[in-house]
Amino acid sequence: EVQLVESGGGSVETGGSLTLSCVASGLTHSYYCMGWFRQAAGKEREAVASFYTGGGSAYYADSVQGRFTISQDKNTVYLQMNNLKPEDTALYYCAAGTMVADHTRDFEYDYWGQGIQVTVSS
Repeated sequence: EVQLVESGGGSVETGGSLTLSCVASGLTHSYYCMGWFRQAAGKEREAVASFYTGGGSAYYADSVQGRFTISQDKNTVYLQMNNLKPEDTALYYCAAGTMVADHTRDFEYDYWGQGIQVTVSS
């Protein structure tokens, strides 16, 4: 059974850093689109960063470009977050999909983690 488990969230002050981890298990396809999404209170879920495990350039939302980095080591996907801002406060989700045409569309992903909270204080 497919399972995505996030870890590494927490509370930091403005300008601080956090690294989120997503451990994937049960993924049987050769390649997947892996992505990080976030949802702030009262707002809709938005794409943060994503990549295709078969190769290619990673996608970053304009709001995080230059500050966040997505990477992978075996079955774990990371999201390194630097120079955090209060606007980054949200519940962060790891996602995986097999037939994703647009990495920014959440409904195209097949599997989701439970979500992990990131809070940035001012």
